[in-house]
Amino acid sequence: MPDLTSLFTDTLAKFSFRAVLSAAATLLICLVAVHLLGRLLARTKLDERIQKYLLAGVKLILYIVTVLIVAESLNIPMTSLVALLSVGSLGVTLAAEDILGNVAGGLVILSAHPFSIGDYVEVGGVAGTVHEISLNHTKLVTPDGHLVMLPNKELASSQMTNYTVLGRRRVVQRVTASYDAPCRRALEQTENLLEDPAPTVYLTAYKESSIEYTVYCWATPENWWGAYLALGEHLRDAFREYGVEMTYNHLNVHIIENQS
Repeated sequence: MPDLTSLFTDTLAKFSFRAVLSAAATLLICLVAVHLLGRLLARTKLDERIQKYLLAGVKLILYIVTVLIVAESLNIPMTSLVALLSVGSLGVTLAAEDILGNVAGGLVILSAHPFSIGDYVEVGGVAGTVHEISLNHTKLVTPDGHLVMLPNKELASSQMTNYTVLGRRRVVQRVTASYDAPCRRALEQTENLLEDPAPTVYLTAYKESSIEYTVYCWATPENWWGAYLALGEHLRDAFREYGVEMTYNHLNVHIIENQS
């Protein structure tokens, strides 16, 4: 590959006023075209963050094309420069493969809107409230106050559960007792439960030492944790009020004395 410094030095010596004027006019036209395309892209109905990233990428490509066009108008040999740019871009692509994958995943998330900031989601075994969505990572705040950063590449290709998008979330509590009256009493005492769908209690299993009842009710996503914890407290209080002992797995051993 020839020395670029000597290449440009020899080329500059051949410049003429007409060539420089032509290059300046070409540069002006290219810059105006970049500006118009940027304004046109800004008027699209894409997500604001997608517009920002897409506009930055398009402008970068257009500026590179502008440099190549202006250099060509100045009769600068572009073969060596294009080859150098190609090798450099290949190296950057190989080095930033994971980053580019995360960027692609971020664009998918921003365009598909599987969740928004403030939604409570579960993905890859991690559950939390969406705190920030960037082009590279998505940040979740877990119920115990941890900030978790998840790569967008994994988010875009993983199964995801959004507990907020439907506007309601089911509360499920399982208890074991001899009858279900305490369960219904606990439901009546729990606040912030939705009336539709109505709370229900079902007998779900006959176990060795008890009968299992499952309590189903619904709450809004923002009230879910409070309702879940309050229902557990009220179940305990209702069992105590009705004199019902919470059962547990146990084994009765009967000793038979030898009568002989």
